[in-house]
Amino acid sequence: MECVKGYRARGRFCVEDGDVVEKAGKISELIVNFVCEANARSVCDGVGALWVNEVDMLNNLDKTRLMDSLGIEDSLFPLAKQKALQSIYNILETRRNFKRVQELKCPDLLVKRYKSYACRMREWLSEHVSVLMPVFAALVGCTLVLQKLRRRRLLAARVEELYQQVCETLEEIAMISRNSDGHGEPWVVASWLRDHLLLPKERKNPELWKMVEELVQEDSRLDRYPKLVKGEAKVVWEWQVEGGSLSSSRKKKKGVDGKSKLFPEETPPRAVSDQDYSERKPSESLH
Repeated sequence: MECVKGYRARGRFCVEDGDVVEKAGKISELIVNFVCEANARSVCDGVGALWVNEVDMLNNLDKTRLMDSLGIEDSLFPLAKQKALQSIYNILETRRNFKRVQELKCPDLLVKRYKSYACRMREWLSEHVSVLMPVFAALVGCTLVLQKLRRRRLLAARVEELYQQVCETLEEIAMISRNSDGHGEPWVVASWLRDHLLLPKERKNPELWKMVEELVQEDSRLDRYPKLVKGEAKVVWEWQVEGGSLSSSRKKKKGVDGKSKLFPEETPPRAVSDQDYSERKPSESLH
């Protein structure tokens, strides 16, 4: 019993040649991949046409290359290609242009599988931009608020630390003045104390020392008044409470002989007069 090309005899019947069906499936897969990849480039990058000319597509899928890669015999190729085209018409969208030439297009649901991850991400962002923008703005706003709160918390902690150092320094100077029978000055020029306590980068932030000054002004133990120092009008600070309340650790450092960290350990403190302050550099008055 003889069968036409593409069929094989099986008993009393002719059945499709399994080899032809297999090769037709591979050709169909190549055509679908070619068309859908072209559509994906057109949608994502704007390169090429959305509808692919069937004739141009078949020319691009070179016959010789297909036959070599799929191992199709020359006599079976036309039949395998015909079966492949019949199957892709059920997968791809088709239409005829004004020249009556068949054109192919990948369905929208199928073309998504051929888009790059970058393209999918751009499309997703474009579709959800109305939702993402408020969320992004809220995140940025929360970040700025948290940073501002953190800066305020750090600033408040630093102000408290500086205020404590100011109190300890003024209290220590007042104690030294009392121990020297009142010959030393119990006050300190505020600007000198500021330059002594602040780090160089902190001096660029006037708000920091201003907050310290506000705490000093509210403290009844401290007195602020103008004074003429070295011929210039200065604001000086002075500890007013008798019987200092230095911490035990600072009292131990100070010692029974009245030594202070503001003075070299090897030199005992001496009375400080107005003349000494006038001859001394600002930075030296705090050491």
